[in-house]
Amino acid sequence: MVGPYVAFLPTVLDENSLRTWSEIGVIFLLFSLGLEFSFKKVAKVGGTASVTAITTVCFMLVAGFATGQAMGWTFMDSLFLGGILSISSTTIIVRALDELGLKTRGFANLVVGVLVIEDLVAILLMVVLSTVAVSRQFSGTELLFAMGKLGAFLTVTFIIGIYLIPTVLHRTRKLMNEETLLVVAVALCLTMVFLAAQAGFSAALGAFLMGSLLAETVMAERIEHLVKPVKDLFGAIFFVSVGMMIDPRMLIEHWQPVLIVSLVVVLGQPISSAAGALLSGQPLKRAVQAGMSLSQIGEFSFIIATLGVSLGVTSSFLSGQRGGVGHPHVPQHLIWSGLGAWPLCTQLLPTSWVASLSVTASGPRRSRGDGAAGGSATFRT
Repeated sequence: MVGPYVAFLPTVLDENSLRTWSEIGVIFLLFSLGLEFSFKKVAKVGGTASVTAITTVCFMLVAGFATGQAMGWTFMDSLFLGGILSISSTTIIVRALDELGLKTRGFANLVVGVLVIEDLVAILLMVVLSTVAVSRQFSGTELLFAMGKLGAFLTVTFIIGIYLIPTVLHRTRKLMNEETLLVVAVALCLTMVFLAAQAGFSAALGAFLMGSLLAETVMAERIEHLVKPVKDLFGAIFFVSVGMMIDPRMLIEHWQPVLIVSLVVVLGQPISSAAGALLSGQPLKRAVQAGMSLSQIGEFSFIIATLGVSLGVTSSFLSGQRGGVGHPHVPQHLIWSGLGAWPLCTQLLPTSWVASLSVTASGPRRSRGDGAAGGSATFRT
């Protein structure tokens, strides 16, 4: 309503300022997501969430690209559309599960594990999309060089980060009051952003890496608590600035693509997520509930769309498509729908299918108290 495309309210006309605030918002949003990431969580969720997440991302990448090509879009627009549709929102879904009082349910553990893996995949996807965008083609040599460069950067970063940062924080912990610790955390974030940019990577990657490194320190909980107000402030600035860059007339003009893409998300995300959960050995009930919970796209979709526009390789209306598809209240309705979709599945599917899919691949359902640790572990319903 206050963007440069709406004239009857006081508006902000400087689009360069909007992009700058958007980039700052991305940095702090990814930094906070990194603080919640923790590599220990990745080890706990194991193969179950990994199989589900990779299945969903691969399916939605192909579905998004095919949808763009079918609508006559360019190769780069179609490719970035696939990336936009492939990642669910960690922030929105976790908040929705918390507000609905479902975080302790078994399917919620699976959903959170999938979101952790998807966040990691999204970072790698951004690097690949940036490389393809610069070369304007799928060059195996350039992609291999980019992945090698990323691997070397990550190796050096983690070696220095794992040994240096915890040691410094431990030795200076008595000097770290809340204000000082917040300043130090933000300074470390911006330093890593600068190093990532100098190495040819995105600022979002640097912010996420520093957040994930600080998540492994003894001060992780304090830092996360202190950074939360900063994240809320700049997260709001990010979403507002992205909204200000969306032209409402473009949504009206391209209402058919918006409708088609919305259908692809609402149908493709739950089907692919449920299929991935079944492949990982989860029972049908939990797979359906997890699939419905993941039926939307989120903050990484905004970031990928913004990345394409900033690199000058996608059309400006692609961000408008993302704005028309995403809605923060959709996950709550879909999560509740998932809870009621199980009885419907039992009625529509053959009895033999329901019986065979109602147990995990590793055998009968475990008793109450079995957790979400590694491999094909089951979760309490």
